[in-house]
Amino acid sequence: MKYDPISNALFVKNRKKFAGQMKPKSIAVFNSNDIYPISADSTLPFQQHRDIFYLSGVDQEESILLLFPDAMDKKYREVLFLRETNEHIAVWEGAKLTKAQATEVSGIETILWLSDFDKVFFDLMTESELIYFNTNEHYRQAVQTQTREDRFILKCKSDFPAHQWAKSNPILQQIRGVKEPEEIVLLQKACKITEKGFRRILTATKPGVWEYELEAEYLHEFVRNRSRGFAYQPIIASGVNANVLHYVENNNQCKAGELLLMDVGAEYANYSSDMTRTIPVSGRFTERQKEVYEAVLRVKNEATNMLVPGNLWAEYHKEVGKIMTSELLGLGLLDKSDIQNENKDWPAYKKYFMHGTSHHLGLDTHDYGALKTPMVANMVFTVEPGIYIPAEEMGIRLEDDVVIQESGPPLNLMKDIPIKAEEIEELMAEAESKYAVNSEQ
Repeated sequence: MKYDPISNALFVKNRKKFAGQMKPKSIAVFNSNDIYPISADSTLPFQQHRDIFYLSGVDQEESILLLFPDAMDKKYREVLFLRETNEHIAVWEGAKLTKAQATEVSGIETILWLSDFDKVFFDLMTESELIYFNTNEHYRQAVQTQTREDRFILKCKSDFPAHQWAKSNPILQQIRGVKEPEEIVLLQKACKITEKGFRRILTATKPGVWEYELEAEYLHEFVRNRSRGFAYQPIIASGVNANVLHYVENNNQCKAGELLLMDVGAEYANYSSDMTRTIPVSGRFTERQKEVYEAVLRVKNEATNMLVPGNLWAEYHKEVGKIMTSELLGLGLLDKSDIQNENKDWPAYKKYFMHGTSHHLGLDTHDYGALKTPMVANMVFTVEPGIYIPAEEMGIRLEDDVVIQESGPPLNLMKDIPIKAEEIEELMAEAESKYAVNSEQ
């Protein structure tokens, strides 16, 4: 892995939190992700299932974590099963974790080879009455591929039909949504890498540059700072492209006078950052562009201050909608009749701001986390309002990542990433001046 080692104290705490909510005489099993084929002998790069990583720190394919707090033999209360390495694997793929290394990474004492799983699992199931299955129940999931977890569940139900079963996801939604201090440090690291990428972009953006060239600049900076790369597919959208919320082609040329919306974030140690900045391709905002930009920034700042313990996610979005409505009235994009005649299920402001303002952030870009209960300290949210005006070939979105605090305003993990219009213009002007001097030499 590119990232620095993580103390196993984090994963020990995470397992303790999960086990503390398990029912008596129950087992929980977590499988790693498959390596997904493309065609012929080609595969996608492996990425670990976030749940097994969260609970063990193991970043290796074909791994299984078993938790059984009530096991009669204490050594089987936490078991990690790994793929056994050999000389052939070591030559072609690189050596896998040894048992000692796996203990160092995870804090789990009992490490067994994957070939032992069926026998050990059968024996432990004779002691248990219930098994937790790790189903994906994220509110945005749309998975159509059968996963390693899915296959395990089908086999388990067939082999052990008399057992009760439950879902691990409700527990994970609760505990993964509230970050440990070590996790916030990792998220901050991801945000700092993203900052380096953005500052690099400010020196590379000028009329005539291609969106994919800027994507490459980000990737260069991310990887050289020990990131695997983008936490999600990057959006580099110039001009009217910014009005396509999930524009990912990144294949157009940036033109003078346009704005450039960039929704990008580096990952670090599997943790995601999520940033959006909108900058002027020519280095200066027009009067109208700045007017809309400042409106979006005001909404973002006011929304950020509402992310406090006790607030409800749904109510928070309603309040942000009211703030956005006021700004759109001020910009002349809405008038009072639009508000009076609006559909309450799709308020008038949705014409120009059609997506949500915040989502949980962590190991996943759209992370696990409670949404129907009050917010609590150490939840991490994005804040990302936008105004999209296709008729003016303009789309502006601004986004930071923030940590809810016990009291006071949230901690902004992206506070050092330039966002004020004047600062962006100044930095781009400095970059242009340096480029001109170097060109003359």
